[in-house]
Amino acid sequence: MKIVACNSNLPLARAVAHELRMPLCKTVVKRFADGEVFVEIQENVRGEDVFVVQSTCMPTNDHLMELLVMLDALRRGSAKRVTAVMPYFGYARQDRKSGPRTPISAKLVANLLTEAGANRILTMDLHAMQIQGFFDIPTDNLYAAPLFVRDLKTRLPDRELIIVSPDVGGVVRARQLAQRLNVDLAIIDKRRERAGVSEVMNVIGDVAGRYCVLVDDIVDSGGSLCNAANALMARGAEGVEAYVTHGVLTGNACQRVKDSPLNMLTLTDSIPATEALLETPNIRQITTANLLARAMSAVADESSVSSLFD
Repeated sequence: MKIVACNSNLPLARAVAHELRMPLCKTVVKRFADGEVFVEIQENVRGEDVFVVQSTCMPTNDHLMELLVMLDALRRGSAKRVTAVMPYFGYARQDRKSGPRTPISAKLVANLLTEAGANRILTMDLHAMQIQGFFDIPTDNLYAAPLFVRDLKTRLPDRELIIVSPDVGGVVRARQLAQRLNVDLAIIDKRRERAGVSEVMNVIGDVAGRYCVLVDDIVDSGGSLCNAANALMARGAEGVEAYVTHGVLTGNACQRVKDSPLNMLTLTDSIPATEALLETPNIRQITTANLLARAMSAVADESSVSSLFD
């Protein structure tokens, strides 16, 4: 078993390697003067079970290309099996035709990864569960919910919590977390007039006097999350914070979160922290290194991955 890291999330890759008590494979991932990606694996990988850790976060296309070239290099180096470990799967929001003559880019990326040489995919909190069906190779989708439950029980043991889904599409995710914590569920009913802009319409559920925890898979511009927090506070919530798996945080998202009623926004480290994130007092990260390490061990040992969530 060997662990290979590309450039998108080296801190997480090193943390995973530390959890597994093994070094990262020696590699070179660099660019030529014209921007072409060059990869060199400086260890023998023939017959090895190789795990490539790479989130396809911003700049998404560059990091995706790094991963594709690395997969090709490993295949040509005669690795026995190559697993692409993608804590954040870019293009996941393009999982259907949103209008006439539009692509299903998540399916395209799935095809590219398979053709490049991936034998298996290990990812976390896919934006849509059906993306697993886009792959013709085994795909394991991990969940951050157990990490969130553990963190909430540690940080907020005495609060009267209510889990809130920021939109109708996230109800299943929020309900699962509410069931794990044995608390109630509320839903934000919103209308999105255009991409990146949302308007909160209604809150379904009684949030008055209760501490609200918004749960989502991705925070991008932060508009929906902050609008939801404003709506909850306007309806008498004791306080609001959020737990989100992937912190994309484009543009002035960090400033928007800082200025919002959110007491805290908790993210995982599936996407590395930016300088703006580190300087925002009400944003924090929790690590997924142990979860990923255990899942990788299960894959290597041919044991159950789903048992990690029992």
